[in-house]
Amino acid sequence: MLSILQAAGWPIIPLVLCSIVGLALIVERFLSLRPSRVIPPRLVDEVITVTRGGLPNADTIEKLADNSVLGQLLAEGLSAASADPRISEEKLRMAFEVGGRKAVHDMERYLNAIGTIASAAPLLGLLGTLIGMIEIFGASGGANGVGADPTALAHGISIALYNTAFGLIVAIPALICHRHFRTRIDGYVMDMEEAAERMLQHLVRLPGKRNGG
Repeated sequence: MLSILQAAGWPIIPLVLCSIVGLALIVERFLSLRPSRVIPPRLVDEVITVTRGGLPNADTIEKLADNSVLGQLLAEGLSAASADPRISEEKLRMAFEVGGRKAVHDMERYLNAIGTIASAAPLLGLLGTLIGMIEIFGASGGANGVGADPTALAHGISIALYNTAFGLIVAIPALICHRHFRTRIDGYVMDMEEAAERMLQHLVRLPGKRNGG
Protein backbone atom coordinates (compact mmCIF):
# COMPACT_ATOMS: atom_id res chain seq x y z
CA MET A 1 0.00 0.00 0.00
CA LEU A 2 2.82 2.40 0.84
CA SER A 3 4.48 1.73 -2.51
CA ILE A 4 1.19 2.45 -4.31
CA LEU A 5 0.78 5.73 -2.46
CA GLN A 6 4.35 6.69 -3.31
CA ALA A 7 3.84 5.77 -6.96
CA ALA A 8 0.63 7.83 -7.20
CA GLY A 9 2.57 10.97 -6.32
CA TRP A 10 1.69 14.07 -4.32
CA PRO A 11 -1.89 14.49 -5.69
CA ILE A 12 -2.96 11.53 -3.58
CA ILE A 13 -2.16 13.37 -0.33
CA PRO A 14 -5.51 15.25 -0.24
CA LEU A 15 -7.29 11.93 -0.79
CA VAL A 16 -5.45 10.36 2.12
CA LEU A 17 -6.44 13.28 4.33
CA CYS A 18 -10.07 12.97 3.14
CA SER A 19 -10.06 9.27 3.95
CA ILE A 20 -8.77 9.88 7.49
CA VAL A 21 -11.25 12.67 8.20
CA GLY A 22 -14.12 10.77 6.60
CA LEU A 23 -13.41 7.62 8.62
CA ALA A 24 -13.27 9.60 11.86
CA LEU A 25 -16.58 11.35 11.12
CA ILE A 26 -18.30 8.12 10.11
CA VAL A 27 -17.22 6.35 13.30
CA GLU A 28 -18.36 9.33 15.38
CA ARG A 29 -21.78 9.37 13.71
CA PHE A 30 -22.22 5.61 14.13
CA LEU A 31 -21.59 6.01 17.86
CA SER A 32 -23.71 9.15 18.25
CA LEU A 33 -26.70 7.88 16.26
CA ARG A 34 -27.18 4.68 18.20
CA PRO A 35 -30.80 4.23 19.38
CA SER A 36 -29.69 4.33 23.02
CA ARG A 37 -28.08 7.74 22.46
CA VAL A 38 -30.92 9.21 20.42
CA ILE A 39 -34.28 7.71 21.36
CA PRO A 40 -34.26 5.20 24.25
CA PRO A 41 -37.21 2.80 23.92
CA ARG A 42 -39.23 3.56 27.08
CA LEU A 43 -38.07 7.08 27.88
CA VAL A 44 -41.39 8.75 27.04
CA ASP A 45 -43.36 6.31 29.20
CA GLU A 46 -40.98 6.88 32.09
CA VAL A 47 -41.23 10.67 31.82
CA ILE A 48 -45.02 10.55 31.64
CA THR A 49 -45.12 8.33 34.71
CA VAL A 50 -42.85 10.66 36.67
CA THR A 51 -44.79 13.79 35.71
CA ARG A 52 -48.24 12.49 36.63
CA GLY A 53 -47.81 13.93 40.10
CA GLY A 54 -46.41 17.25 38.90
CA LEU A 55 -43.51 18.58 36.93
CA PRO A 56 -40.01 17.66 38.10
CA ASN A 57 -37.50 20.17 39.40
CA ALA A 58 -34.81 21.86 37.33
CA ASP A 59 -32.10 19.34 38.22
CA THR A 60 -34.24 16.43 37.05
CA ILE A 61 -35.05 18.22 33.79
CA GLU A 62 -31.35 18.90 33.24
CA LYS A 63 -30.52 15.22 33.76
CA LEU A 64 -33.24 14.33 31.27
CA ALA A 65 -31.69 16.67 28.70
CA ASP A 66 -28.33 14.96 29.15
CA ASN A 67 -29.87 11.50 28.78
CA SER A 68 -30.33 11.48 25.00
CA VAL A 69 -31.45 13.56 22.04
CA LEU A 70 -35.07 12.67 22.79
CA GLY A 71 -34.48 13.59 26.42
CA GLN A 72 -33.27 17.00 25.28
CA LEU A 73 -36.47 17.44 23.27
CA LEU A 74 -38.72 16.46 26.18
CA ALA A 75 -36.75 18.68 28.53
CA GLU A 76 -37.50 21.70 26.32
CA GLY A 77 -41.23 21.14 26.77
CA LEU A 78 -40.96 20.44 30.47
CA SER A 79 -38.86 23.56 31.01
CA ALA A 80 -41.46 25.70 29.22
CA ALA A 81 -44.27 24.17 31.29
CA SER A 82 -42.33 24.66 34.53
CA ALA A 83 -41.55 28.28 33.71
CA ASP A 84 -45.22 29.06 33.05
CA PRO A 85 -47.74 26.71 34.72
CA ARG A 86 -50.54 28.39 32.75
CA ILE A 87 -48.81 28.08 29.38
CA SER A 88 -51.14 27.61 26.43
CA GLU A 89 -51.09 24.56 24.19
CA GLU A 90 -49.86 26.68 21.28
CA LYS A 91 -46.87 28.03 23.18
CA LEU A 92 -46.09 24.58 24.54
CA ARG A 93 -46.16 23.18 21.03
CA MET A 94 -43.77 25.92 19.92
CA ALA A 95 -41.39 24.94 22.72
CA PHE A 96 -41.40 21.35 21.48
CA GLU A 97 -40.84 22.55 17.91
CA VAL A 98 -37.80 24.55 19.04
CA GLY A 99 -36.48 21.50 20.84
CA GLY A 100 -37.13 19.40 17.73
CA ARG A 101 -35.09 21.75 15.55
CA LYS A 102 -32.21 21.56 18.02
CA ALA A 103 -32.44 17.77 18.06
CA VAL A 104 -32.37 17.53 14.26
CA HIS A 105 -29.40 19.92 14.16
CA ASP A 106 -27.50 17.72 16.62
CA MET A 107 -28.26 14.55 14.68
CA GLU A 108 -27.22 16.09 11.35
CA ARG A 109 -23.87 17.25 12.70
CA TYR A 110 -20.99 16.39 10.35
CA LEU A 111 -23.32 14.97 7.67
CA ASN A 112 -22.50 17.84 5.33
CA ALA A 113 -18.80 17.13 5.78
CA ILE A 114 -19.31 13.44 4.95
CA GLY A 115 -21.37 14.38 1.90
CA THR A 116 -18.70 16.83 0.77
CA ILE A 117 -16.02 14.14 1.02
CA ALA A 118 -18.21 11.73 -0.98
CA SER A 119 -18.62 14.36 -3.72
CA ALA A 120 -15.08 15.74 -3.75
CA ALA A 121 -13.05 12.52 -3.53
CA PRO A 122 -13.74 11.35 -7.13
CA LEU A 123 -12.90 14.83 -8.43
CA LEU A 124 -9.65 14.89 -6.48
CA GLY A 125 -8.83 11.45 -7.84
CA LEU A 126 -9.51 12.57 -11.39
CA LEU A 127 -7.41 15.68 -10.86
CA GLY A 128 -4.53 13.54 -9.62
CA THR A 129 -4.83 11.27 -12.64
CA LEU A 130 -4.79 14.20 -15.07
CA ILE A 131 -1.76 15.73 -13.37
CA GLY A 132 0.02 12.38 -13.49
CA MET A 133 -0.72 11.88 -17.19
CA ILE A 134 0.42 15.41 -17.99
CA GLU A 135 3.71 14.71 -16.24
CA ILE A 136 4.05 11.38 -18.07
CA PHE A 137 3.52 12.85 -21.51
CA GLY A 138 5.76 15.78 -20.67
CA ALA A 139 8.57 13.48 -19.57
CA SER A 140 8.19 11.25 -22.64
CA GLY A 141 9.11 14.13 -24.96
CA GLY A 142 5.89 14.20 -26.96
CA ALA A 143 4.83 11.84 -29.70
CA ASN A 144 8.35 10.58 -30.43
CA GLY A 145 8.78 9.49 -26.84
CA VAL A 146 5.42 7.71 -26.86
CA GLY A 147 6.42 5.63 -29.88
CA ALA A 148 9.82 4.89 -28.46
CA ASP A 149 8.75 3.23 -25.21
CA PRO A 150 5.04 2.30 -25.09
CA THR A 151 5.59 -0.11 -22.19
CA ALA A 152 6.94 2.63 -19.94
CA LEU A 153 4.10 4.93 -21.00
CA ALA A 154 1.47 2.28 -20.19
CA HIS A 155 3.07 1.71 -16.80
CA GLY A 156 3.05 5.44 -16.08
CA ILE A 157 -0.63 5.73 -17.02
CA SER A 158 -1.52 2.81 -14.73
CA ILE A 159 0.24 4.58 -11.87
CA ALA A 160 -1.61 7.81 -12.62
CA LEU A 161 -4.93 5.93 -12.48
CA TYR A 162 -4.22 5.00 -8.87
CA ASN A 163 -5.54 8.45 -7.94
CA THR A 164 -8.90 7.82 -9.61
CA ALA A 165 -9.21 4.39 -8.01
CA PHE A 166 -8.32 5.72 -4.56
CA GLY A 167 -10.79 8.58 -4.98
CA LEU A 168 -13.59 6.09 -5.65
CA ILE A 169 -12.48 3.94 -2.72
CA VAL A 170 -12.89 6.96 -0.47
CA ALA A 171 -16.09 8.29 -2.05
CA ILE A 172 -18.22 5.13 -2.23
CA PRO A 173 -18.21 4.26 1.51
CA ALA A 174 -18.69 7.94 2.39
CA LEU A 175 -21.72 8.17 0.10
CA ILE A 176 -23.23 4.94 1.45
CA CYS A 177 -22.76 6.07 5.05
CA HIS A 178 -24.18 9.53 4.29
CA ARG A 179 -27.36 7.99 2.84
CA HIS A 180 -27.56 5.53 5.72
CA PHE A 181 -27.28 8.26 8.34
CA ARG A 182 -29.84 10.40 6.51
CA THR A 183 -32.34 7.54 6.44
CA ARG A 184 -31.74 6.75 10.11
CA ILE A 185 -32.23 10.39 11.10
CA ASP A 186 -35.50 10.57 9.15
CA GLY A 187 -36.76 7.58 11.12
CA TYR A 188 -35.67 9.16 14.39
CA VAL A 189 -37.44 12.40 13.51
CA MET A 190 -40.74 10.60 12.98
CA ASP A 191 -40.40 8.78 16.30
CA MET A 192 -39.54 12.00 18.13
CA GLU A 193 -42.52 13.80 16.60
CA GLU A 194 -44.80 11.09 17.97
CA ALA A 195 -43.09 11.24 21.37
CA ALA A 196 -43.38 15.03 21.53
CA GLU A 197 -47.07 14.88 20.64
CA ARG A 198 -47.68 12.31 23.39
CA MET A 199 -45.87 14.46 25.92
CA LEU A 200 -47.70 17.58 24.77
CA GLN A 201 -51.12 15.98 25.19
CA HIS A 202 -50.09 14.64 28.58
CA LEU A 203 -49.07 18.09 29.82
CA VAL A 204 -52.18 19.72 28.41
CA ARG A 205 -54.42 17.26 30.22
CA LEU A 206 -52.77 18.02 33.56
CA PRO A 207 -53.03 21.82 33.94
CA GLY A 208 -53.91 21.63 37.61
CA LYS A 209 -50.89 19.52 38.42
CA ARG A 210 -48.28 21.91 37.02
CA ASN A 211 -46.84 22.92 40.32
CA GLY A 212 -43.43 23.88 38.91
CA GLY A 213 -41.62 21.06 40.73
